[in-house]
Amino acid sequence: MLSLTRYQWTVLFAAWLGWGFDVFDSFLFNYVAPNSVPTLLGLEIGSPAAKQAALYWTGVMTSLLLLGWALGGVLFGMVADRIGRMRTLMYTMLLYALGTAACAAAPNIWWLAFFRVVASLGIGGEWAAGASMVAEVVPEEKRVESGALLYTAAPLGLFLATFVNHQVAAVWMTDSPESSWRVIFLFGLIPAALAFVVRMFVKEPERWQAVKETVAPARLRDLFGPEVIGITMRGTLMAIVALIAWWSTNAFIPTISTGLAQTAALAAGLDRSATLALAESWKTTATIWFNLGGLIGTLLTIPIAKHLGRKPMFAIYFAASAAAIFTAFGLDWPPEIRLQLYFFVGLSVFGVFGSFTFYLPELFPTRLRGTGSGFCYNIGRVFASAGPFLVGAAAAGGVGHAMTAISYVALVPLCGLLLVPFIIETRGRPLAD
Repeated sequence: MLSLTRYQWTVLFAAWLGWGFDVFDSFLFNYVAPNSVPTLLGLEIGSPAAKQAALYWTGVMTSLLLLGWALGGVLFGMVADRIGRMRTLMYTMLLYALGTAACAAAPNIWWLAFFRVVASLGIGGEWAAGASMVAEVVPEEKRVESGALLYTAAPLGLFLATFVNHQVAAVWMTDSPESSWRVIFLFGLIPAALAFVVRMFVKEPERWQAVKETVAPARLRDLFGPEVIGITMRGTLMAIVALIAWWSTNAFIPTISTGLAQTAALAAGLDRSATLALAESWKTTATIWFNLGGLIGTLLTIPIAKHLGRKPMFAIYFAASAAAIFTAFGLDWPPEIRLQLYFFVGLSVFGVFGSFTFYLPELFPTRLRGTGSGFCYNIGRVFASAGPFLVGAAAAGGVGHAMTAISYVALVPLCGLLLVPFIIETRGRPLAD
């Protein structure tokens, strides 16, 4: 990686910031759900009804986010192939920043859902533009390392979301849970300023500019032509498996951690203030373990992909994901140990996504790279949206029901192992024009 030029590092850093704040904005709701949902529904925070409502609406909002993410990913993937990677990156960052900040002004749960969908369109569109731009700018021999490093922004984005939530809800506004969540959403504006920085220092990839002058603009139906449909379907199926596992586990970290803390606090006879403090602490603990595992798992895709290949890499991660999900949620553990087991969920379920940033752009020619990568990576969210919704519906009975429901998600990566023989191996293959 030291051989990259200053400009190549600038492009990688710009895409890294876009993806990191993409994840940061997308998960702010999950952290504030235990406080925002009861407030907007007129329920007492911490009451049994509030807990059930938070679990249910976390599932609903996550499913809506995924549907909007899918639509934005497909649409802006095509936009990136038509108007350029850099411009699309900037526009999508602005969209998800403004949509997230608008959540702070939501007068009821329905307006909150609407603003989340607006933000999700930009959140979904950013990934395809950033991943395509990095793949086309860095040298061929550094594509795997660059793609994996790009995805390290995801766990760091979650670390930042955890920090902001803790700082606002547990330090600055401990006595105002009914309004602290609005302040947290306002931090979603940060990417809006960064979008203009990207515009100042990054230009369109020469590879894309050269192809743009000689071929027709990409169309969605081009992904289903006889030469490409096999690639499209296999790339999409791999993403579906990973996305269902990721969203069905990660989306409920804050609500499960809060539920475990509230149960422990009740048994210990803690007052309301101490219970809220314990809930924020356990949310932070679980997220840190998950993100740390995700960061390490993301970086491990580099040696595995380069030395073993893409097929063995996906087989290893899918098998590990199934084992980690069942162990963390299907077995009986003390709550503190269960929080720590999120490390292994992150290592596998989160870590595998470090591969998609280099693997999906490898599958498609330059003309279709944004469209194809965006479609495969994001259309799977339509199917993945069912996971959080079903878990959330099952979780209405309490945290125990939620963990039981999540434990069954282990079957998804197990089914993914059946797809491994059909994976297209791209190790050592140059990027196609």
